[in-house]
Amino acid sequence: MLLLNATLTVRAATPGSHQKKGWEEFTDAVIRQVSAGRPHVVFILWGAYAQKKEELIDARKHLILKAAHPSPYSADRGFFGSKPFSQANAWLTKHNETPIAW
Repeated sequence: MLLLNATLTVRAATPGSHQKKGWEEFTDAVIRQVSAGRPHVVFILWGAYAQKKEELIDARKHLILKAAHPSPYSADRGFFGSKPFSQANAWLTKHNETPIAW
């Protein structure tokens, strides 16, 4: 399991403050490498910003789940009840992969 934000740092209490400072190039490369590296990876894209990364993922061999970001500012707009962990494990099991002990 890899948890990865598109931007890896932020100024305290200032969401998005370190966007467009180079982190996106690095994290996009990581996403491309994981997508190309092996089959049956589950990508969980939380929030509109993360969902823009869908174009970097080969959806023919991976599962892409999307929902609102789980932050206190937006979790009630689609994160609650989205069941990403059980969906991920069901898909992994279907593809003979080991489910994750979340």
